[in-house]
Amino acid sequence: MTPAARLDAAIELLEEIENAARRPADAVASDFFRARRFIGGSDRRTVSERVWAVLRGRRRLGWWLTHLSTKVTPRTLIIAHLMVTERWQPTAVAQSFSGGRYAPYPLEPEEIVLVNALDTRTLDHPEMPQAVRLEMPDWIAPMMTERFGNELIPELMAMLEPATLDLRVNLIKATREQAREALRAEDIEATPTRLSPWGLRIIGRRNVTAGKAFQDGLVEIQDEGSQLIAAMVAAKPDMRVLDWCAGAGGKTLAMAMTMDNKGHIAACDTSESRLEGAVRRLRRAGVHNVERHLIAPGDKWAKRRVASFDRVLVDAPCTGTGTWRRNPDARLRLAETDLEELLPKQAQILDTAAKMLKPGGRLVYATCSLLPAENEGQVKAFLARHPDFSVVPLSRAWTFHGASPGGGPYLSLTPRRHETDGFFAAILERAPAAKKEQRRGEPAPKKVAAATEDAAG
Repeated sequence: MTPAARLDAAIELLEEIENAARRPADAVASDFFRARRFIGGSDRRTVSERVWAVLRGRRRLGWWLTHLSTKVTPRTLIIAHLMVTERWQPTAVAQSFSGGRYAPYPLEPEEIVLVNALDTRTLDHPEMPQAVRLEMPDWIAPMMTERFGNELIPELMAMLEPATLDLRVNLIKATREQAREALRAEDIEATPTRLSPWGLRIIGRRNVTAGKAFQDGLVEIQDEGSQLIAAMVAAKPDMRVLDWCAGAGGKTLAMAMTMDNKGHIAACDTSESRLEGAVRRLRRAGVHNVERHLIAPGDKWAKRRVASFDRVLVDAPCTGTGTWRRNPDARLRLAETDLEELLPKQAQILDTAAKMLKPGGRLVYATCSLLPAENEGQVKAFLARHPDFSVVPLSRAWTFHGASPGGGPYLSLTPRRHETDGFFAAILERAPAAKKEQRRGEPAPKKVAAATEDAAG
């Protein structure tokens, strides 16, 4: 593709993303390129990187367009991005918007005014409101301030950077060093992650999924923070484990690995398509200790398994504010009503999942959110409703080499401090069952139960 054709494709992709309402940009992009097989890998990366850069700077670019009395459209957003982010010269923009074959149509008069007005400008401007400058919705700014305090600006600025590409080594099939060697054979250099004992970080952007190491199940794409959530469950080979919001099974796979493919994992979700997406991943990883189950209204599966699991993971649906590096379009889709709907839903999911836990077992509540209401707030309310649960401090639960991340009772990760997505996790332990003392001459518990059943019959 010519540079002008790449620009035209970027405008077209951005239009589809903006018209897709609440559909994630990565899903829209996947369909976009699938329908255009003629776009090669190098061109696809260039187009994607440009569009994602626009999404990361969407509020600031929109501010410039409004400031200069220009209508905000995918086309004007791309033009503004070329000027203030990529620092193109006005003549280069005019030449690329030539109207030639596969090129964007020529600049309109008001677009020429825009290009000239933005010449030598930068993406940021002192007059921008803080929420605009930090690329977050206005309504969420007070919550982010509550979360980060004086560290708000550097923390939010870190979330404007592109996300890293992390892999989790599948220890069922290979050691971390063996996986590194397999990737190196594909000319992919990877370094061990700082916190996860199973993680590898790829230098640069590479198509890992097409390689032999991935296809053979030696590695799985998974952010280092997500790996640590699975680590907090501390699932062992002799356990029964419940992944209550399993989705496509990323953390299910990690827990199956820590269990050495033994024991039993029940991976549950309310979405059949998400659960079906886990099938190929489980097969590729060589995992066979997982049972998938679709949770539907009126389903008796859960009722029959109350108090039967040693570990329960609740990776709760949330605002996803911790993934903004990876999903910058999510900032634009998130509405205040979303949070209002999520909070009672999270509480209900927690209460239901807690019933599935054996006395003495542990429940891990996790989100990829940075908002206190979804994290510490939910834990506090849960403990008030369930006095038989208590928090296991992270310092006591952390079993890996080196100090645990953060000094508080919870796992709390941010892109700035840990170079991961933003994650939260709390380990909640259920009190052991109280032992009943048997009085002299009193029938054994089994006989008492049997006598009761006979009377009832």
